[in-house]
Amino acid sequence: MTNYVLPDVLEKIFREDSQPEAVFSELMPALVEVLQCDRCFLYLRHPQKEIGKVAYCWRRSPDYPEILNPDWLEEPESYYQEDPLWAAAVRAEPSIFVEDVETASPDVLNKDFEHKNFGHRALVHAHIRFEEELWGILQPCVFGQPRKWTEFDHFVINTVTAKLAPLVVAFMKAVDFSEKTRF
Repeated sequence: MTNYVLPDVLEKIFREDSQPEAVFSELMPALVEVLQCDRCFLYLRHPQKEIGKVAYCWRRSPDYPEILNPDWLEEPESYYQEDPLWAAAVRAEPSIFVEDVETASPDVLNKDFEHKNFGHRALVHAHIRFEEELWGILQPCVFGQPRKWTEFDHFVINTVTAKLAPLVVAFMKAVDFSEKTRF
């Protein structure tokens, strides 16, 4: 196994920004550049309340769909049946690297669900977990063509999700869900 080092641009974000919102905002475009992908978003969720939203998203081009949610939404029970990626994330399975939505096994993903909701061709469904609970999903993706995710890509995703976990948990625990919350 090769010993990789997190690129300086990513290391700097975690080193210099202590506010979760700043880290989340700066991380999306930096990951798109480092991973050479088309879009990256961050879905934040509260595991006990089962609510969440795509709160941060960055696209290389406006041609790629924007998928931000202004409001916190309850997670439909149907996600567990409709979306094998979601079910795997909630079961605290490792992050899933999909090279081609078109050829992936139905056990891994629901191609129709991915087409309808996301439109990407290749993706990483990176699970942000803390104490075996799912607190978020980081999703870099590529449109229009398959993508072979390299060992370096795996290293970056695994390192970044580990660094994100305490920030996401702290952020989510500070959100007041008693009112409609937007940010």
